[in-house]
Amino acid sequence: MEPGSGREVGGASTAPLAADGEGVVVSTVDMASWCQRGVSRFSRGEIVRRGLRPSDIWRRTIAVMTASSDADHRAISIRPVAPACGADVTGIDLRHPTDDDMALLGAALAEHGVLFVRDQQLTPEQQVALTARFGEVLRVPYIKHLDEHPDIIAVLKEADERRISTFGGTWHSDFSFLDSPPSLTLLYAIEVPEAGGDTLWASQYAAYEALSPGMQRLLDPLRGVQTGWPHGTNGPGANAAVSRSVVMTRNDPSADREVLHPVVRVHPLTGRNALFVNPVYTQRFEGMTADESRPLLQYLFDHATRAEFTCRVRWAPGTLAIWDNRCLLHLAINDYDGSRRLLHRTTVAGERPVGIAG
Repeated sequence: MEPGSGREVGGASTAPLAADGEGVVVSTVDMASWCQRGVSRFSRGEIVRRGLRPSDIWRRTIAVMTASSDADHRAISIRPVAPACGADVTGIDLRHPTDDDMALLGAALAEHGVLFVRDQQLTPEQQVALTARFGEVLRVPYIKHLDEHPDIIAVLKEADERRISTFGGTWHSDFSFLDSPPSLTLLYAIEVPEAGGDTLWASQYAAYEALSPGMQRLLDPLRGVQTGWPHGTNGPGANAAVSRSVVMTRNDPSADREVLHPVVRVHPLTGRNALFVNPVYTQRFEGMTADESRPLLQYLFDHATRAEFTCRVRWAPGTLAIWDNRCLLHLAINDYDGSRRLLHRTTVAGERPVGIAG
């Protein structure tokens, strides 16, 4: 539809934008679908979509929202940080998000996979409450939570912890070895290094879509064997150079349990196909030995994290990252020895992954 035409969009009667003809006004009931396709302005209960091609990735999801109350005038901006995934979000206060705020965030997550919400001032209680707005809060196993806030994990590396591995320092999807792995993770920066300590994400939609049709056909019916290897009886030994600040269960036989998940999962909300293997938890393919599986798995691990599939966040105190584990891998960069880094992590429960064959 041409911008400013006043034609009907998504079942809503529209009117041309009065002055500049940049877009069309759509009713709030269409907000989520329009956000997923690209939003330019959400103002007083209406959305304006600029007349952009869907392929115009650098401009397609520039969203501005003005609160309906004249006393609470604010603007929300959502700007992509990389073509494959990631968007910066500013102008929103997540201490008391409205239903419209949550709908906009949900739609932006469906579009970008990971959001970097800047300039927040969240207490632990407010972070848990926000997490619950996305779904059931999950207390993940095998990692010690905060005593006073059992839904929060302190992702901490002290300044004197040098030449050790860091928590999350290998490409992975959070707890993919669970029967129902987490859907979303929220990570809130409290103290970060002046330089270093960034985090990377990789779109597994992009990774799957870049595979040849023949490779896609090979992978579509396969299932991967996943275990909680770092916490099990074959995990790092007692002398492994790991952080003392994140207390993890080790040598627990329950973490050796093998769980089968599709190698290619269908996202329950977007319907898109995503690779669902990672070098931490995926051990082999169903019906194959580890040796037989290793060449193809290693190819997938390397392919899944190609630079063009990734985005990167430079943390600042008050930055909240929200990401979808069902379509992303992530990696914490361990390049900040001598500096303290503290973030609070909460998790949203997910569903059992479903493959292309169901």
